[in-house]
Amino acid sequence: MDRTKILARLSLASGFAVGIAAALAALPEAGCARPTALVVGSKNFTEQTLLGEIAAQQLERRLGTSVTRRLDLGGTLLAHEALVAGQIDLYPEYTGTALSAVLKLPVSSDAKAVYGEVVDAYRSRWNLAFLPPLGFDDTFAMVIRGADARADGISTLSGAARRKRGWTLGIGYEFLQRPDGLAGLRKKYGLPLEGSPKTMDLGLLYTALEQKQVDMVAANSTDGQLSALDVTVLDDDLGYFPPYEAAFVVREEVLARDPRIRTALEELSGTISSATMRKLNYEVAGKHRRAGDVAAEFLAGLGGKRP
Repeated sequence: MDRTKILARLSLASGFAVGIAAALAALPEAGCARPTALVVGSKNFTEQTLLGEIAAQQLERRLGTSVTRRLDLGGTLLAHEALVAGQIDLYPEYTGTALSAVLKLPVSSDAKAVYGEVVDAYRSRWNLAFLPPLGFDDTFAMVIRGADARADGISTLSGAARRKRGWTLGIGYEFLQRPDGLAGLRKKYGLPLEGSPKTMDLGLLYTALEQKQVDMVAANSTDGQLSALDVTVLDDDLGYFPPYEAAFVVREEVLARDPRIRTALEELSGTISSATMRKLNYEVAGKHRRAGDVAAEFLAGLGGKRP
């Protein structure tokens, strides 16, 4: 699919897609000005930038060639369309996000079934390979201040739904519109809200929670701040959120051109636990270190774990 068709389709989507279309327009035409080197992309939050950097450095070391980085592209739709258009060659994605936000299919709690469905659909629709998961599940995490959790005796989303006073909610832009986001969550739990949710960049959620601008945020289960702040992740006791196993999605054309690319990326499968991802995220988001340095340390630490 060429960029002109993508932009036309995006312009017919929701209002926020206009910005996505403009961002995609800023990327060079496929087959024209884009570099010949492999191009690794990512979405626009810490974990994605880290995973993109890990993939880029892994490929550079294993292939002995330079890799172009187009990290921090934007949200799911932009990253996916850039991949389909050939503006990037791979980026990290999550199975639940692929199923619900990209494929628009019903959510499921069966991780194996979700992965299989995503693999088949990505191959048949776009000739994209969804590689084996990296080893962690980055599900949504509804987070409240630890002091509030202790004071009200709340540890689950069902418990949060029973609170008489509505929650002031802080969320990222995508969570407001995703089929596995706010609307479905409220329908599942009947979660009471006070006023409209406050949308903000994901990096601002914990600051807003700490400063009491909001009293609940829709964060991610591998956020580094979860291991450093006095907060409570509410248990999704009714099983609303689907599995979100992280994996690299790659253009099949690229894998066919050089089989070493698949080998290099699959060496990373199963090497990143949820605890490891939280630690890596905190090194960047909490300690303000460069993603490239943190990625290099992680790859150096794999050592003999690689095939």
